[in-house]
Amino acid sequence: MNRSFTLFAVGVIVAGAVLGGLFGRMPARTTAAEGEVTTDRVLTDYREALRVIEEGYSGTADLEKVNDSAMQGMLWQLDPHSSFFTREEYRKLNEDQASQFYGIGVSILQHRDGVYVQSVIPGTPADKAGLRYGDRFVTVGGKDAKEWTSAEVSKNVRGERGTPVKVQVERVGSSTPVDYEIVRGGVPLPSVRNTFMLPDSVGYIGLTGGFQQTTSEELSNSIADLKKQGMKSLILDLRGNGGGILEQAVAVVSKFVPAGQVAVSVKGANGVQVRELRTTGGGTENFPLIVMINGGSASASEIVAGAVQDYARGLVVGSDSFGKGLVQRIFRLPYGTGLTLTTARYYTPFGRSLQRDYSSGSIYEYYTNGDGNSEEGDAVEKQKPAGTPVATANGRVLYGGRGIEPDVVAEGAKFSALRGRINESAFYFVRQLVAGKVAGFENYKVEKQNFKTTLAANDFIVSDKLYEAYRSFAAADKENGLTAENISSQAEYARRRIREEIATANYSTEAGTQVLLEADPQILKAIEIMPQAANLVAVFAKNFR
Repeated sequence: MNRSFTLFAVGVIVAGAVLGGLFGRMPARTTAAEGEVTTDRVLTDYREALRVIEEGYSGTADLEKVNDSAMQGMLWQLDPHSSFFTREEYRKLNEDQASQFYGIGVSILQHRDGVYVQSVIPGTPADKAGLRYGDRFVTVGGKDAKEWTSAEVSKNVRGERGTPVKVQVERVGSSTPVDYEIVRGGVPLPSVRNTFMLPDSVGYIGLTGGFQQTTSEELSNSIADLKKQGMKSLILDLRGNGGGILEQAVAVVSKFVPAGQVAVSVKGANGVQVRELRTTGGGTENFPLIVMINGGSASASEIVAGAVQDYARGLVVGSDSFGKGLVQRIFRLPYGTGLTLTTARYYTPFGRSLQRDYSSGSIYEYYTNGDGNSEEGDAVEKQKPAGTPVATANGRVLYGGRGIEPDVVAEGAKFSALRGRINESAFYFVRQLVAGKVAGFENYKVEKQNFKTTLAANDFIVSDKLYEAYRSFAAADKENGLTAENISSQAEYARRRIREEIATANYSTEAGTQVLLEADPQILKAIEIMPQAANLVAVFAKNFR
């Protein structure tokens, strides 16, 4: 990456800042007052700094890293969401928005002694090659991977389509590592990760994979599938969904709100309204609706939740969202890099700003604090913000500048060190179980996943005998720090984790996740209060149809 590119990129950033995004007018450089910071002055200073580094630094300067860090630091002086993307990061950004990336097609998870295959994705190179649940990565691309993180394994198995990667795995039942050479191919990256029925004719859709090019279509297909199974009301789960394509968020809102209503408004510098994005398609889905959010729900997720809440189309349940309401434009730069620059802000249909304050504190604090969300994702009390209150369609008064506050606060699942150890032991036990190595349970051996994404109520129920075999196995594994007694104190939880692992090994990651979701306290709360959401439907129909 050369100096001319550096100066070009700096110019884009500085020009964007001076322009006020894309909505202002840059003053003439030739008439700048003495001492005024202009684009020319910044470029001159940066060019001089590079010259001093090249000529005077005692070591060897990696100018590409210097350049990357300088631009990222400069962008973060503007706001937390203007960002520079290296070649690898920019490629991944494009993959995420395309609903597909190129790799081998495995879900992986890091455990205490390495990274393991949790599941393979049907039809992908990993499936065709024969990788399976419980395989531990030993080498990837000829490099020792035994102490790698999940991120390192993921980075190294991804690559250009059609290129090979050599993978060596440790497998239960094999005395030596198993070698594969896998040709990378397309791997789907869906928005909807889970679709299944809950009690009381409640359908569940986990739209947790971001808003991508196929989001609206995936959601329509999931709704149609659940209707065939007798769905009368819906839980739309946006927890952990960090956002994505704006138009797809509007398309999701359009399924529940009649055509012609504002889904979100976009305002530029000084609050000047740039455009309103309105719903299309007629809002044909008129069943009771609950939208679930937490501190990981951001941007497009907040647009959907905010619109549902403003129009009182349904209830929002969970904990406070992240509070990301800045609009970024993506700039493609030379050498495969790119940057996002904030150009405007998002507002809910009734005028609430989605963006929480970032004027104090560090970037780290901004991204980790969540402004009111604890590590478990439970809401905690926040100071009342300054600003104009906004009344929603059902008369509830809310404030902008703090993301989306749920209509009903519900505590998330609690994590503890003991439960973490049970998670680990359940995986290691089921790894042996599905390899046919647990005495008396050889019939649990799995030769190949069948890729079912949902499981029935009686699938893989953990018998008392199987639970006792697990408890003996876990207590004998001294690295876990478990005893028969402390496992018994979490017996119900342990049974659920064993069932989750068995469902994953036999069916899919989606089926395993279903086991956990069915006992999720926030999901159970949503089912409990669904009658309240049903009460909103008639009022909404009267006001907006």
